[in-house]
Amino acid sequence: MKLDRLLPARLRRNEVIIPVVRLSGVISAGGGPLRQSLSLASCAPSLERAFATKQAPVVALIVNSPGGSPVQSRLIHSRIRELAQKHVKRVLVFVEDVAASGGYMIALAGDEIIADETSIVGSIGVVSSGFGFQHAIEKIGVERRVHTAGANKAILDPFQAERPEDVAHLKALQAEMHAIFIDMVKQGRGAKLADDPDIFSGLFWTGVKARELGLIDTCGLLGKVVAERYGEKAKLRLVQGKRNFFGRPQPGVGILAGEAGGKLGESLAAALPEAMIGALEERASWQRFGL
Repeated sequence: MKLDRLLPARLRRNEVIIPVVRLSGVISAGGGPLRQSLSLASCAPSLERAFATKQAPVVALIVNSPGGSPVQSRLIHSRIRELAQKHVKRVLVFVEDVAASGGYMIALAGDEIIADETSIVGSIGVVSSGFGFQHAIEKIGVERRVHTAGANKAILDPFQAERPEDVAHLKALQAEMHAIFIDMVKQGRGAKLADDPDIFSGLFWTGVKARELGLIDTCGLLGKVVAERYGEKAKLRLVQGKRNFFGRPQPGVGILAGEAGGKLGESLAAALPEAMIGALEERASWQRFGL
């Protein structure tokens, strides 16, 4: 019997531990016990634990997100880079099904981006969508009454007709956000980027084409890449934060914490309508990319 097997993994000879953090889901500051969303609050504890693994030469991040909140995307990106610099670690990002829009913004935090050949990558743009209900409420005899202090407080109200000046203001905000996103891509990818105007058009591509455009470095799979670079004895260690009753990431005290009996049922009943709407929105986000 080999004595190495009796030692903790971190003390075994020739064994390399690679911490792995999954960053998966629609990116949103909100969430609940029945929804899976990705935010700085939900992933920060896992990231901090992974980067604190002293013997690890790198930290591997698995990104699987169709995008979402640009603010949360930038916060997660910034936190990854801060931890990488603090602990002097390289970051390998592995794209699963999709790293699009905010998901790709997070992927830019990697020193190297690796995707499957069939992964979806890109969608570098900004989108705002909604519905107009002004004609619907007219047909059912409902009158919309809005009183504001401030001429533009009810801008883009879905129950009122769009005003050209409101749309122009929204597009100006989107242009600013898009410019910031483009700058992040250029800083993160540098000379690797191809000279192709479509890169910043909001289009998305497979991993094969993304490699040609310089959006990723290479195509490959996590286990195989780690084995090739760090040897067959390299061990992947999935780092996860606390999870709630439903297996969702739990960044803090959720509605289930400290509740029992009837209160549990009441909390679930209160959360269910919002969760159903959120599930539809989440499904729509993934379906944009055929997933």
